Amino acid sequence: MFGIAGFIYTDRTLPVEPETLVAMAAIQYHRGPDCFGWKEMHGIGFSQSRLSIIDLEEERGRQPFVSRDSSLMLTKNGELYDYQRLRADLTSRGARFLTRSDSEIILHLYPRLGLDDMLPHLRGEFAFALYDREEDSLHLVRDRFGIKPLYWTAIDGGVVFGSELKVLFAHPAVTRKFDSAGLYHQLMQTIVPGTTAFAGVHQVKPGHVLTVRRRDGRLDVDERCYWDMPFPEEDARGKPADESEYIDGVRERLIEAVQLRLEADVPVGCYLSGGIDSCAIVGLAGASTQGSVKAYTIGFDSDDYDETPIATEMAEAVGAEQDILRIESDHLYDHFEETLWHTERSIYNTLGVAKFLMSRRVNETGYKVVLTGEGSDELFAGYPAFRRDMFLHGLDHLSAGERREWENLLAENNKLFKGAMLAEETVEDPALTARVGFTPSCLQPWLAAGERVPRLLHPDHNAALAGYSPGTAIAESLDPEALERRHPLDRAQYVWIKTMLEGQILTWGGDRVDMANAMEARPPFLDHHLAEYAAMLPPSLRIHGRTEKYVLREAMKGLLPETLYKREKFAFMAPPAHTDPKKWTAMQTLASRYLNPNAIDEAGLLDKDGVARLFELHESPEASAATQTQLHAVINHLISVQVLHKHFIDTDIPAAAIRKAAELGWLPES
Repeated sequence: MFGIAGFIYTDRTLPVEPETLVAMAAIQYHRGPDCFGWKEMHGIGFSQSRLSIIDLEEERGRQPFVSRDSSLMLTKNGELYDYQRLRADLTSRGARFLTRSDSEIILHLYPRLGLDDMLPHLRGEFAFALYDREEDSLHLVRDRFGIKPLYWTAIDGGVVFGSELKVLFAHPAVTRKFDSAGLYHQLMQTIVPGTTAFAGVHQVKPGHVLTVRRRDGRLDVDERCYWDMPFPEEDARGKPADESEYIDGVRERLIEAVQLRLEADVPVGCYLSGGIDSCAIVGLAGASTQGSVKAYTIGFDSDDYDETPIATEMAEAVGAEQDILRIESDHLYDHFEETLWHTERSIYNTLGVAKFLMSRRVNETGYKVVLTGEGSDELFAGYPAFRRDMFLHGLDHLSAGERREWENLLAENNKLFKGAMLAEETVEDPALTARVGFTPSCLQPWLAAGERVPRLLHPDHNAALAGYSPGTAIAESLDPEALERRHPLDRAQYVWIKTMLEGQILTWGGDRVDMANAMEARPPFLDHHLAEYAAMLPPSLRIHGRTEKYVLREAMKGLLPETLYKREKFAFMAPPAHTDPKKWTAMQTLASRYLNPNAIDEAGLLDKDGVARLFELHESPEASAATQTQLHAVINHLISVQVLHKHFIDTDIPAAAIRKAAELGWLPES
């Protein structure tokens, strides 16, 4: 596991600054504190900070790697699984390996197969940069779901890339300012795939390759998709197999995905909440290792949101060694600013802070790797929004009475999530409806929040956004060919995967808060072999009557306690501030620092009168619980963008990166 960084200059003869490369590695020290490395050739430089997980020998595993003939240079973040089989095959064909690292297989696959034919062989979560000297091209590649981050930006005479935004900002030529549209999306939670809050700074999209070619004194940049979630057209799914065949198929592939992700030269633990996803992972990990698994659980001081009793029942059932981090919800705001340094985007719920504190706990107990349950809801339709879309658009055969029964059930079961996971009232966006066939329920609460944004923005940003439609921007980012002729449930899941999964769950709920404390999270459910199988499942086996994730429940029935097997999906989140006077006071304390009139004027992002009116509305006795939940999310976003301004605009990041390198003793000549 690494934090990676680098740049390519248009001019091959331009000297590469080692101090800058090392500073870019140092600013992401938290991702890889074990060692660092850097290399350069022909106006291009790579660097990395390393977290040792596979091949612990420092010098042998130090990246960047250069091929034997010096034609290729590689730096990679993440893990590749099944690499031992690939390594054995390559060795039998004459390849000679210099390390035990999983990363090195890329240097041998690429010259034999080429990039496009190599990528299907790569299994895992990864982001890497590969320079081909013969082609004079830089390839930036991100895994299929975007588990590992990868950012890039153009500068005068070059392109800069890195695992985090702060890495790009450590290069003195990179401009740091908010983008008006990016700011809009930070305040409404849902970002446009491939974008960030900052002007000119992009993400390599999940399942994409960004290629930078030097040609005739210029850099040509091209981005293309190499993998997408393969939901089949409705008439191409084929004749439904026996239910037991699908159940066995899911079980077989999930077991394989878990076992592959237990591979490490360090101990591997598990996250454990009260959902069937993490409980299944803990159970399978324990069975695979035939030992006691270390299981980490977050406990909240709210009965409505605390899942520790169910998690403990599962830990006891499989003999896991459970470590419970109990968090008082009002203390989450004590770590809000620190968490934002790592998320580099706004957060609507302090779950991100709780995950940050949990990764610190994992690090303190001597673990570097945990398996997680992320991705299960995406594959098997676990979220309330999916059930709603299935009910509204995928069950045309229901009678009027059955529809009323379903509607009442959904309303009752999901009332806790209204305003965040579900909109209080139906929201219809014309562009999304035109592209998807309906406005997906997962986006509706954030589109509703987005309607408040223009009144919260500084007039200059509002003027720059005249005529802007966030729904249109999101809709245009979705591939119409992946949506056409698909079942409504497939379309709903596809939109979530392209927006909420990568932009939220895998960022401020995943990699960014995990790697903040040098802790690698591995999500077996996002193994692409399992995902491709799940895409072929009939919708009725994902949502079966009133039961979500039916096929997964049945596949794991033998290892789940009965309580958990029968339990309805409960979205894992921290209690919103309005649910507890102490937490509301804690949020107000932070807001008073960042949302006072002077702070707002100095940053130039928000409208102070609009912010004041939003707080008045939140505290109005007429505001419903759902409205308060939505407004609480928006307030968190408002605080977030002000904190981001402090971290990344007001702070001299290049100077901070140089200081960090000096503090660590990381020197170019090392």
